[in-house]
Amino acid sequence: MIFINFNPVSSKKLYIQIYNQILAEIQAGSFKVGDKLPSERELCAQFGVSRAPVRQALSALEMNGIIYSRQGEGVFVKSTHITNGNSQSLESVSPEDIVEARMNIEPLIIKFAALRATDEDIEELKQTIKKMEEETRSGIYVPETDEQLHMGIAKASHNDLFITFMSSITNAMKQQEMWQFIRDRTVTRSDYQEVNFQEHKLLIQAIEDRNEKEAVERMTTHMQNLYDRYWKS
Repeated sequence: MIFINFNPVSSKKLYIQIYNQILAEIQAGSFKVGDKLPSERELCAQFGVSRAPVRQALSALEMNGIIYSRQGEGVFVKSTHITNGNSQSLESVSPEDIVEARMNIEPLIIKFAALRATDEDIEELKQTIKKMEEETRSGIYVPETDEQLHMGIAKASHNDLFITFMSSITNAMKQQEMWQFIRDRTVTRSDYQEVNFQEHKLLIQAIEDRNEKEAVERMTTHMQNLYDRYWKS
């Protein structure tokens, strides 16, 4: 295997710096088509970062047609030129920013939803969770239904800023190509669909029970699982 000394990275947008360094080495000829890249563990050690930004960078490289992965074997160079997408899209809100914001904001939002939800709010949420159940039983994952449920929770908080926050997060998810790329490789998998549905079902049950403590705990767990599914699976 080829060994390259990558430079440690620092500050925000770690995955963009990692992406750019790996791409530069590939385009400089340090790695040729068919060559295997260092493992994620080795890349983490060289860049001095956790697994998340390395996986983001590799996902972006794969999305742009530079590398491809083989289950159980590793990651290999596919091309020295970007063939898919547009690398400038990396400058938008990163998937890590999205997850970080959701992990910190959504438990607070659901707390107030559990305290303030009207009967009409709860009925609307139950209709959405029923729709998600039908989709899950049919073996499909519909991102819009997931988004609708989380927006419904925000609306049930009856706080206009919470609603605005969730709307901004939802728009960021729709605009970030890499978020969609990673989502399609993880959360949409059949082995996650039932787990995802059950987690959402528990969220709505806590709101219906008007149990804000349980709601916060369930959302915190759901957000942590979301993080794990995106970056550790």
